[in-house]
Amino acid sequence: MDRHSLEQRWLELWARLGAAESGGPIFTQLIAAYSEPIRAYHNTEHIRDCLAQFDLSRTLAQRPDEVETALWFHDAVYVPAASDNEVQSAELARSALTTATVPANTTDRIADLVLATRHQATARTPDEQLICDIDLSILGREPEVFAEFERRIRLEYSWVPEPIYRRERSAMLAEFLRRESIYQTARFRQLYQTSARANLERLLHDLAG
Repeated sequence: MDRHSLEQRWLELWARLGAAESGGPIFTQLIAAYSEPIRAYHNTEHIRDCLAQFDLSRTLAQRPDEVETALWFHDAVYVPAASDNEVQSAELARSALTTATVPANTTDRIADLVLATRHQATARTPDEQLICDIDLSILGREPEVFAEFERRIRLEYSWVPEPIYRRERSAMLAEFLRRESIYQTARFRQLYQTSARANLERLLHDLAG
């Protein structure tokens, strides 16, 4: 999906939300954010991949336009050293949607969807479950795709000394393995659960070495 196709998709989505203002400036702002030099993984390629996963699972969404909007915003603010990226991304979404006079209840749900991608707790709604599974689908991809994902994450944290990176990354990934299920929807469990566990176990072994 090239930039023009992405923009057309965004503008149509923005209109469906009932936004009173043009979606062009927000699209430009989002693309600029996802094009920041620090982003080796959390970039426009990631958004394209999330949208592709969403297109294959759209029927699972209760409010598909809200899930799609949240996907666009979920990594809009990304500072590797920060711990509140999702909070800041949710606030950016809330500000943009409020300025465009999107209804408050829609705005609140979209902000909550962005916050769900912190992956800190079991999602409360089917749409939160779906956006979390889309965001984590990379964990269950083919081994070479997963390895490239991990390489890019390491680039985003290139300033972190290797021993510290290995320790902190291992702790985070091990948390996913401790869960009864990495994925919260039946579709994503069927597609990616087995391969995600294998990928994570292999990576944890490598990080320990």
